[in-house]
Amino acid sequence: MVIPLVDLVAQHRQVAEEVAAGWAQVLERTAFVGGPQVAAFEDEFAEFAGTAHCVGVANGTDAIELALRACGIGPGDECVLPANTFIATAEAVARTGASVVLADCDPDTYLVDPAAVAAAISLRTRAILPVHLYGQHAETERLAPLADAAGAVLVEDAAQAQGARRHGGGIGSAGRLAATSFYPGKNLGAYGDAGAVVTNDPDLAELLRLLREHGSPRKYEHSMLGFNSRLDTLQAVVLSAKLRRLEGWNAARRAAAERYHELLSGVDGVTLPVTLAGNEHVWHLYVVRVPERDLVLKRLHEAGIGAGIHYPVPVHLTAAFSDLGYREGAFPHAERAAEEILSLPLFAEITPSQQEQVAEVLAGALR
Repeated sequence: MVIPLVDLVAQHRQVAEEVAAGWAQVLERTAFVGGPQVAAFEDEFAEFAGTAHCVGVANGTDAIELALRACGIGPGDECVLPANTFIATAEAVARTGASVVLADCDPDTYLVDPAAVAAAISLRTRAILPVHLYGQHAETERLAPLADAAGAVLVEDAAQAQGARRHGGGIGSAGRLAATSFYPGKNLGAYGDAGAVVTNDPDLAELLRLLREHGSPRKYEHSMLGFNSRLDTLQAVVLSAKLRRLEGWNAARRAAAERYHELLSGVDGVTLPVTLAGNEHVWHLYVVRVPERDLVLKRLHEAGIGAGIHYPVPVHLTAAFSDLGYREGAFPHAERAAEEILSLPLFAEITPSQQEQVAEVLAGALR
């Protein structure tokens, strides 16, 4: 049995008819850009997140960049973010002209370490970007006071945390804004690239709408230099259909994670993921640690198990950010994790028998 890392085919079957009907309406009306389905989804997602506003954009990377630009971040500013994140977090900062400053992670949860963030703050720090990694919130209640003391903004990278909560609060409840991605493999995924920013600040929401639309409040009127970064109407149809099912899918992911806990708790060599106290995890990824990870991954793939690595290279060791001046050893927890972490297949539709097979093959690969 071949078991994929993510089964988008199984998910599509559940929404196919609804998406087809919605797309037919869009095609009939030819409202491909800025159609009413976009505003409808924005309202639905804002309500789901528990925020006043949602501004749809073209992708998750743009969501982070536009959130930073809306807060006035630019050249001369520094933004502190974790070393173990997808490169888009750092890339978005660099695109604003601000400087990337990295911090190490907690060795157990892989979330950014607030103490490391505190040590990285300087007089030029203007933003702190916690990443809600793998489906659970970073310790925003410890990071927000650091941002306030530095005169900086807290901008949440919530690309992997749609539906996650910390002490009852969802994404966007701790910072001024939260950016998210609807890349197809996310818990809430489009059929292409898409993203959004959520906020409770009406002024920031209005500024974000200007930034995504060429700085234009009305056609051919441009009050500022902006971007072309709009949420596609066809993608909004997909996202609305999936959003109606997301709580159920997240519950299924939690059940699958518990099943993995039971199956793997006695397997020598496997370090299970840790959920931070106060978090309601949505398990975008189920990440274990194993010795000789690359060999184990090879054996899993040979057996048809679609495991992956998130992420194999910390930001400071990528060629794209070699000019930051960090060297190997600068962030030991992130670097060690990058050598040992392994993402196992996890999706709402995964069956107990599939998980049993994953656990059996993994145990065999470690012998």
